[in-house]
Amino acid sequence: MTERKPEGYIDGTPLHPESLMMGYGYKPEWSEGAIKCPIFQTSTFVFKTAEEGKAFFELAYGLREPKPGEQVGLIYSRINNPDLEILEDRLCLWDEAEDGAVFESGMAAIATAVLAYVRPGDMIFHNEPLYGGTDHLFRSVLREFGIHAVPFPAGAPNEQVEAILADCPLRDRLAMIYIETPANPTNALVDIEFCSQLAKRYAPNGREVIVAVDNTFLGPLWQHPLKHGADLVLYSATKYIGGHSDVIAGACLGSRAKLAPVKALRTFLGTMAGPWTGWLLMRSLETLKLRMTAQMKNARYVADFLADHPKVQRVYYLGHLTEGHPQFALYRKQCLAPGGMISFEIVGGEAEAFRFLNALKLIKLAVSLGSTESLAEHPATMTHADMPRETQQAFGITDALIRLSVGVEHPEDLVLDLKQALERV
Repeated sequence: MTERKPEGYIDGTPLHPESLMMGYGYKPEWSEGAIKCPIFQTSTFVFKTAEEGKAFFELAYGLREPKPGEQVGLIYSRINNPDLEILEDRLCLWDEAEDGAVFESGMAAIATAVLAYVRPGDMIFHNEPLYGGTDHLFRSVLREFGIHAVPFPAGAPNEQVEAILADCPLRDRLAMIYIETPANPTNALVDIEFCSQLAKRYAPNGREVIVAVDNTFLGPLWQHPLKHGADLVLYSATKYIGGHSDVIAGACLGSRAKLAPVKALRTFLGTMAGPWTGWLLMRSLETLKLRMTAQMKNARYVADFLADHPKVQRVYYLGHLTEGHPQFALYRKQCLAPGGMISFEIVGGEAEAFRFLNALKLIKLAVSLGSTESLAEHPATMTHADMPRETQQAFGITDALIRLSVGVEHPEDLVLDLKQALERV
């Protein structure tokens, strides 16, 4: 990423990210006056001279340090592409990150970031529950490479979290603390700042422990992990960033130093996004603030309805945390808004949950989240189906639990649909 560009200011006053999404990092005169950045659908780029090509590769492969003001030029779309570079510049604005990398999926971002910092014999300390794909990666795939994953409960008091780490025989091989907060699907919070302190306290001699945070549920608007001590912030950009159920993508943001090994590995694993994906995400970023604000407001309306319904026995929603709740202070410190995700338990079990889901008319029965349309799913048999049954039960993923991603429809219509579906339970 280049240094913060002059177009980010008017008369010395910095502009807000939602304003900069319309053109930051791009000038129409670069592309025949096109107001929107074109899709650079090319695999390779022409060098002006052989000397220029040599210089570009020296920087791209880290063969020498850049001279003052020197940057890697365009080489090959597996290494860099204008659509991705402009998109990464814009994504960095929300989290105030120095650098970013976009991937072809959220799992590609997570796997590449983990493999950039974790080696065989190392340990990842992570919260549970996690998104089902991440859980399988940690519990099954990485184990085959000799990487150990040690869990702690999301929402547990900090003292309990530290006690689990302190008692772990693998603590001297700690390489990464991986956090998903709010946790998927229970909305339980994990203290990012405390985990950052743990990483420093339990870092093996001569080695830094990386704190990585999956910020998909609240970000990039309602939570900024880098400000609380995280080293890397990860997104399934498929979700709120993309926001239209029409693109698969992921992102990783952080300092230039922390992103350097991630971007280097991305080049050789080939996990980067293509130009078409980059263009779609640039389009979506222009309405991110509008969409996420509407979803957040709708979610509060929906959560209040569910909390008062006799066929709903429990609602997991950050906006319902009140003073005196064990996680209220953490929510106020770490989150800017409750977001658009709700999980709730229906009175009954799987049969009742399925009857409810099958009766929905406006809300779509589908996995994923963060899209313009509202989506409902059954975590125990869908997104978290691969998780062992006892682990599901231990972390609140019951047969009665339903996860609801609230969209931008009229809130009264969403409640109308929920009401008629609950009547069939």
